[in-house]
Amino acid sequence: MIWETVVTTRSPEGRVHIAPMGIRVEEGRVVLAPFRPSTTLDNVLATSAATVNMTDDVRIFAGCLTGRHDWPTVACEQIPGVRLADPIAHRELKLAHVADDATRPRLVCDIVFERTHRAFSGFNRAQAAVVEAAILVSRLDLLPAEKIDAEIAYLTIAIEKTAGPAEREAWGWLMARIERFRGAGRQEKI
Repeated sequence: MIWETVVTTRSPEGRVHIAPMGIRVEEGRVVLAPFRPSTTLDNVLATSAATVNMTDDVRIFAGCLTGRHDWPTVACEQIPGVRLADPIAHRELKLAHVADDATRPRLVCDIVFERTHRAFSGFNRAQAAVVEAAILVSRLDLLPAEKIDAEIAYLTIAIEKTAGPAEREAWGWLMARIERFRGAGRQEKI
């Protein structure tokens, strides 16, 4: 099973990087599998640390894919890193080993600290639609326009029926990103 989360890392120089990422939990360990090239990959390999943040603020997913990277963070408890300031929960990770791959290495990490910060009340359909649209935006250069259009048309139903202000804002960012990509003649890098 893949869990959609937000991963926070720091470079050896202390630069924070925030990225939406699907993770797996296998035998009690968290597995990150970023595609190369990846700032998350570089940071984890350099520092042996990362934080997985579980959040219901879908603006972070959409924002990171549309150039909005400055989300509030605070220091972690057990690793030299940061976590989101207001997650539902977070897990602090230490790199245990790497299964190297030219395209998508697997970073197997031990959980060294975890905390639940507040109750999770559940996703509404619009939140799930934003996460799905964010995944589509992350693959604009890989998917045919027809597939993207068909999926966006379906996801729009959930936005129209159940979105609140945060989901509408995130959706707007993603739709603008798709238009910019298409306007750039598919030359713009994601």
